[in-house]
Amino acid sequence: MASSWTGHRVRLRAIEPDDWTAFMRFADDEGRRGSRLELPRSAESHRAWAQEQAVATCDDDRFRLAVVTTATGELVGTVGSCRTGPRSGWFECDVTIGADHRRKGYATEALVLLLRFMFAERRYHKCLAAIFAHNAASLALFRRLGFTEEGRLREHVFFSGRYDDLVLMGMLADEFDQRHTLSEP
Repeated sequence: MASSWTGHRVRLRAIEPDDWTAFMRFADDEGRRGSRLELPRSAESHRAWAQEQAVATCDDDRFRLAVVTTATGELVGTVGSCRTGPRSGWFECDVTIGADHRRKGYATEALVLLLRFMFAERRYHKCLAAIFAHNAASLALFRRLGFTEEGRLREHVFFSGRYDDLVLMGMLADEFDQRHTLSEP
């Protein structure tokens, strides 16, 4: 590997202001495919978000990175650490891959790169993920990575006209190291 941010399929990089068009396309795809219904956003809103991300500081290890393919450099999604408890040693991660780019291993590799950084370099002890119970693909992804279901918040989110559970999954640094190794191969 050329760097800690590059795998076989993907490279993680900072979000650039010009990335806004891809994020707008991802949001449009999600709306058509029956994902959580959000209010429509303007092109200017997407532009402003990408600009904010491009200059954002990494406060308390909360950050978002672009996921691009190593083959073509195409932006396919994002991965990040969205909440942290630095004193207790935990962080929460998430990943979003555009609908046309799913099931190609991009999310798995992006998460492994992120987890390796957070566990080995930032010395966190635990990673959490909160996943909608109806999202079978995401639940399967996190289970394949070695996450364990730690709890379920019953009827916690309103989605597509009904309440749904939120599944809380976790992985400890030593569990990650056993499956993926903290140092690069």
